[in-house]
Amino acid sequence: MIKSGTPFFPTTLPIGTIGDLLAGCTAMLQSEGVVDAQREAREIVAAVLDVPKFWAAANAVADATPQVARSVIRAAMKRAGGMPLAYAVGRASFRHLTLNVDERVLIPRVETEVLVDRVLERCTPKTRTIADIGTGSGAIALSLAFEGEFDRVLATDVSLDAVNVAAANAASLSEGLKSPVEFRSGSLLAPLRGEKLDAIVCNPPYISFAEITELPADVRDWEPSLALLCAQGGLSVTRELVAQAPDGLVRGGFLALEVDTVRAGTVAEMIAVDGRYSEIEVLLDLTGRERFVFALRV
Repeated sequence: MIKSGTPFFPTTLPIGTIGDLLAGCTAMLQSEGVVDAQREAREIVAAVLDVPKFWAAANAVADATPQVARSVIRAAMKRAGGMPLAYAVGRASFRHLTLNVDERVLIPRVETEVLVDRVLERCTPKTRTIADIGTGSGAIALSLAFEGEFDRVLATDVSLDAVNVAAANAASLSEGLKSPVEFRSGSLLAPLRGEKLDAIVCNPPYISFAEITELPADVRDWEPSLALLCAQGGLSVTRELVAQAPDGLVRGGFLALEVDTVRAGTVAEMIAVDGRYSEIEVLLDLTGRERFVFALRV
């Protein structure tokens, strides 16, 4: 018996081909009120098969093996039940990488892809050791290691679960990485005490506890609150990192932060007041919103 509220996949529907599988998944997602169900069905099939998103529609007559059908149906049922798509399929694309993700880590966002761009633009041959603070799935650290050549990429997270996810992603991507990556568990820069860093990058939690009801349900109810929310109006983690970073950065090294548009100016002012930074910049995301703050260690 299907429990009330549990998405039901019609067992009488043929699933011999990819097209049949797409049609069944689309119908189930639509019945549960998922917006743009057809697109999400294609993305589920593509993620399970590890192929481009357009592949399923272009290969509708291809056979779907029972194993593929089971995996696709299982993911579609999770998505129909409200689970974010990335968690339902267990994978998320980030820049040139495909990362394994689950409810232990934040789902990587396109805004953070832009942060990596801005960091790589500022790296020089003298940027040899770079740290990713609050690494989560390892998206930033692994992208830097994949696209840039550094002596070391160091990554920390206060969540041991997140460190385990990131380390597993590093292991699966190891053959393509240009730089060695090391993961350490602990709060902010504490695990890197004594290290001399040429750059520090961080996408900290910046949503205040008062704003939790404003978050979309698939974020609020599924993604780890430790990676989303923090005290002092969403600024406590950022404030602590701004205070700690000069002790770890070499002179001329840079701090790169992802923030939200509401707090970008406040974070820039916070850095300026510290007195140990110069050349403070507020940069825009792809939609023209203030999203990133960069500063040099004097």
